[in-house]
Amino acid sequence: MSERRNKVPVLVTGGGGYIGSHAVLALLDAGWPVVVVDNLTTGFRWAVPDAAVFVEGDIADQPLLARLIEKHGIQAIIHFAGSIIVPESVENPLKYYENNTVKSRSLIESAVKGGVRHFIFSSTAATYGIPEQVPVREDARTQPINPYGWSKLMTERMLADTAAAHPMNFCALRYFNVAGADPKGRSGQSTAGATHLIKVAVEAAIGKRGHVSVYGTDYDTPDGTGVRDYIHVSDLAAAHINALEKLIADPGTSHTLNCGYGRGFSVLEVLDAVDRVTNLKLDRRLEPRRPGDPDALVADNGRILGTLPWRPRRDDLDMIVADALAWERRLAERDRGPSGAAG
Repeated sequence: MSERRNKVPVLVTGGGGYIGSHAVLALLDAGWPVVVVDNLTTGFRWAVPDAAVFVEGDIADQPLLARLIEKHGIQAIIHFAGSIIVPESVENPLKYYENNTVKSRSLIESAVKGGVRHFIFSSTAATYGIPEQVPVREDARTQPINPYGWSKLMTERMLADTAAAHPMNFCALRYFNVAGADPKGRSGQSTAGATHLIKVAVEAAIGKRGHVSVYGTDYDTPDGTGVRDYIHVSDLAAAHINALEKLIADPGTSHTLNCGYGRGFSVLEVLDAVDRVTNLKLDRRLEPRRPGDPDALVADNGRILGTLPWRPRRDDLDMIVADALAWERRLAERDRGPSGAAG
């Protein structure tokens, strides 16, 4: 799959966002022609390298998508665009069903009309809800407990039905907890007010926050705090390329794959890692648990390891924290620059 002729033009939606920008970097590093469409609601123009074609627009703009698919000969779509904050999805469910489900339906239709044969979807472990068994396998019951999870699961269903009716295959990648940043310092998590634990913790470590809240200490886990499977964003980006190669090589099959390491860390273990990497002691504030948070959410990653040549390269918690911290310091330096902007 290293030959240039196999590297078809790829449309990346939401390529200015956190995970999308890392996937764009990985694609470009490997020689794929890339077109990015992003409405920049939460993404950043500076996060898209000049080597990619960038178009500011909405994925539900079917005339725009038709032009892009035809002009650039798009044969594959990697779909990141959408809303991702779980509590917000509970407060404003219609926003999530619009951005994540309705607009995805429009994008899938554009793909079918344009003859796009391969579709990779940014899904989530939230499709499982509160799992009955941990680690959780792809064939576990899917019963989301929030609109965010439902909005993603509906899109998975649309893709499966579409692939059954049209000459298109797909891969739905169910992410667990994504963290870290590009080791070369080219991109990282940059959204203001992010809620991800490692992002919050490294912000606290450099003084952007006064403390880190620990939500719940009475879970059925070894130390009483929630356990999650943290995957480095660069490893996750690599999984997308492996999935794309798989879809092209085997057009008759589609896949749903967990993206995680199969190892969980508790909230306190993550904060201990930040303390180790920074040689500081974070101020930890114990708060009541949030409704709907499962005790533990850890991937069974046997299927992705058996289906793709993907192998984690940065599956070390301290390494994930160090990369996230380096990016946070880089953002702080940019913020102190003459323009006051990270770019």
